[in-house]
Amino acid sequence: MTTVSAALDVSCLPDHAHDWALVDVETSGLIARRDRILSIAVLTFGPDGAPTGDFTTLVNPGCDPGPVHIHGLTAERLQGAPTFDQVAGQIGALLQDRVLVAHNAQFDYDFLAHEFARAGLHLPVAQRLCTLALNRRVEPPTADLSLASLAAHYGVAQTRAHDALDDTRVLAGIFRASLAEAVRLDLPLPLVSCPPRQDPRFAPKLPKTPCAYRNPGRPKPGNPLVQGMKIAVTGETEVARAELVARSVASGLNVMTSVSRHTSVLVTNDANALSAKARRAVAEGVTVLDEHAFLTLLADVRPGTPHEKHAPQAPVAPQPPAPQPPAAVPRQAEPRQAEPRPAAKPFGRRRVLVLGGTHEEAAASRARVVEMGGAAAINLSASVTDIVLLPGGEDDRRMVRITSLGLPVHDPAWLGTSAPEPVDSHLGAGASTEVLPRGGVLDLPALPTAGRWHVGASWARRTDCEIDVVAFVLDEDEQVSCDEDFVFYGAPESPDGAIRLLCDGPTEQTVTIDLASLPPAAHRIAIAAAIDGTATFGDVGALQISLTPGSDAQVTAQAALDGTTSERTLLLAEIYRRGAQWRFRAVGQGYDHGLEALVRGYGIEVA
Repeated sequence: MTTVSAALDVSCLPDHAHDWALVDVETSGLIARRDRILSIAVLTFGPDGAPTGDFTTLVNPGCDPGPVHIHGLTAERLQGAPTFDQVAGQIGALLQDRVLVAHNAQFDYDFLAHEFARAGLHLPVAQRLCTLALNRRVEPPTADLSLASLAAHYGVAQTRAHDALDDTRVLAGIFRASLAEAVRLDLPLPLVSCPPRQDPRFAPKLPKTPCAYRNPGRPKPGNPLVQGMKIAVTGETEVARAELVARSVASGLNVMTSVSRHTSVLVTNDANALSAKARRAVAEGVTVLDEHAFLTLLADVRPGTPHEKHAPQAPVAPQPPAPQPPAAVPRQAEPRQAEPRPAAKPFGRRRVLVLGGTHEEAAASRARVVEMGGAAAINLSASVTDIVLLPGGEDDRRMVRITSLGLPVHDPAWLGTSAPEPVDSHLGAGASTEVLPRGGVLDLPALPTAGRWHVGASWARRTDCEIDVVAFVLDEDEQVSCDEDFVFYGAPESPDGAIRLLCDGPTEQTVTIDLASLPPAAHRIAIAAAIDGTATFGDVGALQISLTPGSDAQVTAQAALDGTTSERTLLLAEIYRRGAQWRFRAVGQGYDHGLEALVRGYGIEVA
């Protein structure tokens, strides 16, 4: 256990010296655009660690307070409290010119941004820091990264969980200790600019009614429409567009906002239209109908093939291989499920950081670490047990810190030995994390009703390029059912809220997935990363992916993905159905083309 000091003075360290505002909110629910803040506490600190101010209040949300059994805030207790707009000025003054710090900071930031917007005010926050993301970099030997576990590890007393003021005081102790560890390990802070690219103003549209039928393709001349056909409309229509869409959806058709090679029909009253949809329809040979012809066919839409219905997760007999996806995204053959590693593997509790060498040499060394039962690290952290030094690694800037920490440094030949398990392993409870090789597969256990799987991607900062993590919700035909099934920085949440993209720092992004809320067509969630610019993943190096059953839970599985050279797009991982069972696969398949080709391959037209 690490005991936290009362104050940490980092004012002499420019990269770590900031004025801080530590925030905790209790809310009526989990969705910022819908739910409200019930209580808030703010503590402010200077770069020298000395407290400079504090504020706490209950807030009358003007609505049902939600899960009282969690936060204990009844409607009666909140009735006499001020509304948020009455205290927004005081809160804004404490946040001004300070870095907002919170445990799962995007959650608190999003709620504050929506509350300030409702009050007609600007949220004065330019940067935020998440103590979850910070501790994911530090990797302390804790069972998980919950506030309670970190408080116990860092020696911070916790008296009233889910009380905004007490949680903020606990957070202050955890933050001081985490910041001290970041300084000790010479770790850059995961600061996020606000508003980030995943901004609340990119509010998701109202949920679209999922189409219950598979896409049968295009109608042949003289044939009727069939349920599940993808329909797009362009130009002026005699019938109001909203009514036309509603009638189409009621008939079982899938109305899209763009045209792709998978579109069945484009409806337009101008055969010579020069709209992007019309040009794309001509290029792809999509059937074009005028409004009158379409309405005639709409009166007699034939039954389609429903999407497969799946019972709750349970063991089932093996199913035939999934259909092949489009040519732009070739798939690997279905690998066998990874067998549990034998306990006797020599690197069972080691976490090894490889420095130096060519990209190919470093990738081969990390693969060897995994073969021997260990875990390959991509950043220096408190959990790293060993360093492998390839040619040129002695020039890595981290070597100074590694030497001061006294970590054992080995030459490449060490990877061929049967090294004994370290007596004082830093992996702690994390030793139960499944380390998957590239292509490794894991069956997902069922989660509680409100549970979400978190698939995180992180990398070392080696270039100035931007990396975007994206997600696609795919049907049985490996296509998106609607344009909104593409989640990216400009649309960070699917309309139903089942898929969300979170930004936790400049080298870390996370996709959260609520399997219980997915539409019936959902068969696979593909998660990819793309580089914006001329850099390649060979320049970036290895990426680490992790699978976690919650934002602060213990990691279920992780994998280091590398071996890429000229690729600009990388398919990281997939969560997919095999019968009634959901599975996770670490993919690591790279493509030289950019994100646009991947998006088009999954059936989305890119403007």
